[in-house]
Amino acid sequence: MNTILHGNNHREVKLEHGDVHVFANDEVFASFGERVYQMADNNLRIPRNVYFSYTPDAHVGVGTCIGTTAVWNLADGFVSPSIVGSDIGCGMRVHLTPLHRDDLKDKSLKRALIEAIEAYVPTNERGNTHFTDIRLEEVVKHGLKGLPSNYIPDTEEAPETLRRSFSHVEKYTFEFDHSFLEQIPQKSWSRGWGQLGTLGGGNHFIEIQHIDIAEENREIAKAWGLFDGQVVIMIHSGSRAWGAMLGRDYTKSFKEAMYKWGIHNPEPSLVYAPIQSEEGQQYLNLMYSALNFAVTNRHMIGFSVEQAFRDVFGSEMRTPVLYDLMHNYALKEFHRNTPMLVHRKGATKALPAGHFQNPKAYRETGHPALIPGSMGTSSYIMVGSDAGAKNFYSICHGAGRVRSRKATKELVTIDQFEQAMRVGQEDEIMVNHRSLASILDECPQAYKDVDQIIDSVVGANLASVVAKCNPLIAIKGV
Repeated sequence: MNTILHGNNHREVKLEHGDVHVFANDEVFASFGERVYQMADNNLRIPRNVYFSYTPDAHVGVGTCIGTTAVWNLADGFVSPSIVGSDIGCGMRVHLTPLHRDDLKDKSLKRALIEAIEAYVPTNERGNTHFTDIRLEEVVKHGLKGLPSNYIPDTEEAPETLRRSFSHVEKYTFEFDHSFLEQIPQKSWSRGWGQLGTLGGGNHFIEIQHIDIAEENREIAKAWGLFDGQVVIMIHSGSRAWGAMLGRDYTKSFKEAMYKWGIHNPEPSLVYAPIQSEEGQQYLNLMYSALNFAVTNRHMIGFSVEQAFRDVFGSEMRTPVLYDLMHNYALKEFHRNTPMLVHRKGATKALPAGHFQNPKAYRETGHPALIPGSMGTSSYIMVGSDAGAKNFYSICHGAGRVRSRKATKELVTIDQFEQAMRVGQEDEIMVNHRSLASILDECPQAYKDVDQIIDSVVGANLASVVAKCNPLIAIKGV
């Protein structure tokens, strides 16, 4: 395997069907197995690929590695549900609080906060929404603009902390041809409506954290409203059953189309079609409906968590959103003065200061890039660098799994998990589960070392750290 060293944690690996750019320090790069490159080579069989890369958290996924950025020209390129992922629009959201970590020292207070959050946010996989007055059709068509005003006040008279709901998100609505929604079966509408504002299982979470500001970016942190010791709320969730249904159905329809066209790929779960084909347009339009669901779902979770904070800390408590962004999608973006379709599967966009794609609120500084760690380890708030253009402004989306759920349960003991969560110690990370055995597959030992991942990104000059987020409370779905 021929590898070109570009310096700054950037390598270009030459494969039979194309090149994959890998952004990782020496330790992380050495950990990549042969299967990761085999999947890249199979992905590179898709015609007319413009660019293909891995972030340091890359690991084997279905059809494509999580941690992939793949780009095609919009005019003659391809779209792949496999390089979007099944949880379309999955992403991160952070809310700010005026609290300091010292305000949450008491374990009974933390337990009260956990119980309050669970009262407002269904964490059971089959849990039903509390928001029965929200019309799902309006949400999937219009995103945050589809919500009733009592959930998202958008008038100029509203407090600035509420108006941030539109201004401090990557995108609050995704436009598409609504006629494609006629293809959605009724059972999907029913299931989707029942899950709005719910967390979901797996690696989805709500964490209460306290932050440490990075010295080199104190001015940016101040501009964003961050301070040392500040308590923040980090949310990780996506489009729930709505996106999963689209991913499942269009994987099947793309497979049928590929068979009809005589296209074969040795990667059995990798599917793709020309962007301008009927299949491509159907998928892209309905994918946007899932992006609308996802951003609204995270908004409603944030709305609910604020209600919980008010119950515990008083009715004057406000938790304004810092930012909301996705890491599973395919979007039209302009690069090299050309419209392109950029797929990010487990990759986060991190734009630098002054970039025209930044929301207005973050034009001068660059927007926050929200990077979760594994359960029990630190997460990070970062900002993109100008040099990120070499990777289409993609950075990692988290730590990245190092072993499967099954292998984790076989190799890691409950005692090891308890030590990682500092159970019984003064700084114990409190969880909403009475037994850690039920979430053993999400323990820190299942993931790569997030600090090595961040070191890889910073060393590659893709982004820099603004704040390190230390966990106080972890709420997981079941």
